[in-house]
Amino acid sequence: MATQLSERVKELIAKARIVSFAEWDTSHPAAAIALFQAADAQARYLTEAELQQIGTLAPNCADLLPVAQLLHEQVIDIVDEARTQLLNRFPTITEPGGGLYPPERADACWRDFWHFLRCITYGIAGQHIHYTSPQGLHYMQLLYQELRVPLDAMVVGLEGIKTASLKRVEATQQNQVAPYFDHLIEQLRQFQNLHG
Repeated sequence: MATQLSERVKELIAKARIVSFAEWDTSHPAAAIALFQAADAQARYLTEAELQQIGTLAPNCADLLPVAQLLHEQVIDIVDEARTQLLNRFPTITEPGGGLYPPERADACWRDFWHFLRCITYGIAGQHIHYTSPQGLHYMQLLYQELRVPLDAMVVGLEGIKTASLKRVEATQQNQVAPYFDHLIEQLRQFQNLHG
């Protein structure tokens, strides 16, 4: 990649961990929380085996584990659909002068979509709608300001992730799953409001 990340940006990236498991001990034993934390530390989705293990450790919170698994399996298609939605709405955003130009800026945005869905699947798997860390979000907001990330486009992208995800979920579970997406969309909207 042509652009070197500044020390400040590297520091913010390290601190912009947007999921918090701090209050999960009310619903999950330590062994289950450790599985979530390990996946988050490695910035990856929970594996099928881990989801099964979580279901065994916390059977009362296991209803939505298959949804988390399904979204993980479909992540590439979901991100592609969200990207298409964003580009339809902002057709010049990846061209010179656009907020996602040069190409590495656009690539970073699509990567963020992948990570947004990853974080949402943790919330879904753990049945914690308020799964974000205020501190981590604060650092993410600073990071986005520093990198001049187009927040309006990111919100549209996240809404696209929600749309693409929900149409893959059983109709009976869509209302149950939607708030996990809405929670993160709302956090990003607040970035916009604070940004001006």
